[in-house]
Amino acid sequence: MQYYALATDYDGTLAKDGRVDEYTIDVLKRFQASGRKLVLVTGRELDELMEVFPQHDIFDIIVAENGALLYKPSEREEKALGASPPELFVSELKRRGIQRLSVGRVIVATWRPFETTVLEVIRDLGLELQVIFNKDAVMVLPTGINKATGLKSALKEIGLSPHNVAAIGDAENDHAFLGLCQCSASVANALPMVKETSDIVMKSGHGKGVSEFIEMILQDDLKDYERELKSNRIPVGTTEDDKKVYVRPSESLLLTGSSGAGKTTFASAFLEALEELEYQYCIIDPEGDYQDFENAVILGSPKREPTIDEIMHVLGQPGQNCIVSLVGISMEHRPEFFEKLLPVLLKLKASTGRPHWIVIDEIHHLLPAGWEPLMLNIPREMPGLLMITIHPDHIAPEVLSIAGAILAIGKYPQKTLSKFSSTLGENLPALPEAELQTGEAIAWWRMPAMKPFKFNTITPRKERKRHHLKYAEGELPPERSFYFKGRESKLMLRAQNLMIFLQMAEGVDDDTWLFHLRKGDYSFWFRNMIKDEELALETEKIEQEKNISARESRMQIRSKVLNRYTAPE
Repeated sequence: MQYYALATDYDGTLAKDGRVDEYTIDVLKRFQASGRKLVLVTGRELDELMEVFPQHDIFDIIVAENGALLYKPSEREEKALGASPPELFVSELKRRGIQRLSVGRVIVATWRPFETTVLEVIRDLGLELQVIFNKDAVMVLPTGINKATGLKSALKEIGLSPHNVAAIGDAENDHAFLGLCQCSASVANALPMVKETSDIVMKSGHGKGVSEFIEMILQDDLKDYERELKSNRIPVGTTEDDKKVYVRPSESLLLTGSSGAGKTTFASAFLEALEELEYQYCIIDPEGDYQDFENAVILGSPKREPTIDEIMHVLGQPGQNCIVSLVGISMEHRPEFFEKLLPVLLKLKASTGRPHWIVIDEIHHLLPAGWEPLMLNIPREMPGLLMITIHPDHIAPEVLSIAGAILAIGKYPQKTLSKFSSTLGENLPALPEAELQTGEAIAWWRMPAMKPFKFNTITPRKERKRHHLKYAEGELPPERSFYFKGRESKLMLRAQNLMIFLQMAEGVDDDTWLFHLRKGDYSFWFRNMIKDEELALETEKIEQEKNISARESRMQIRSKVLNRYTAPE
């Protein structure tokens, strides 16, 4: 389910001549009975609304006074979102002869043609107030308060995101909250400009138009309009002819490619795009690649396992992202932990639509081929899923088949995508004939089927500093550790992180150190196992110096590592 709430204006939208008909009330109740929430967003003062609309208590929460007041009918609880109007301002309006003046908890309202006098009083008194119009109504509020800010506060109260709300309105003061929501609609009697900026225009006006919109949501969750919505497109790159490439929250993706090809770089850019669009994400991070995201809470460390309770506490806040670090859990126990976590995440997603994206890095470690316990609980569709792996053929086929689109990064996409298709027993379509360069990828949409194409991937705006605890102090698996073996392989000294590597480097004899230096083993490890291209390039220069001594090369490489992995942020 995409839409968990309806946000509707009152006058001119839900109501005609100030009243709501019984048929519309029945449709609203049916919408609520489907497990969804109802939010009323009105410019009216609360006391006045209660008088003209006795059935107001069918709404889960009411945004009154054009965004300045929240009211929960079930609890009869009010919450002002702004300061009370200055007494001097109200008295001056009265002194200057403004008629039909009303004063709410926060709002001051009148009607045309008194807008000029209102503006003059605001100017003369030097007040920081704004004037908002609703057809002939003139509303005065503290700067920054409107229906969008009020709706945001209301959604926070009921634990929902604007990405899971459909909204409908009719007038100029509705623009703000309509633009906030994932899908916006206007009733047939709406102002032309409101219709122009809405995603959908109803055939009927007032309450019948709202009822029509609700029926569309109940029928198929607005799936027929999904590809037309600009608000649910997440950019991932551009084609060679400069067309934008997007993915949508309803899709499930597989990101795959060889080691060091740039999967983490692409994922970082994708997460930045999610942050900018205010989608909530949860990253399952087995190897500590995402420890420096500023707009996410990181749970777990090399010395401490994350708990499911704390993960759910963080994700219970719609505006908070979460990174679940598994570096403190041994490799063999990670699938077991993930088996417990995934159903809880999916339950939250089923009840709230969040997290909008679940990103699973190194998924072949968490849901490997042959892992049986979770298979019965894996749904056939998992919208908003990004799976990242170097080995698509090592993932349980039941999981792999969920991917509706595959993004292949690295020089040899044919090889990578062949592993995917052969694992599922599918035919691989013809691919663009080109060796991929850095920053390029192949996109293949399986569902619905599209011809694979090459595109240039997005890049992170912010350079990620690589002070990851995983690399500096964590426990890399044996296959990614460095081994000091020496010229005749008499040694087998394992360095499972960078700090141990530096300690061993100080202790091994010069011949062993120089043997690995001349072979380029250090830059190879930094590039392919530590995934640090810059450190690898700096180390290559040291390795290529013909007459450099063991002592000098040790000192230089040690300095490069410490500068990148222990310096303060």
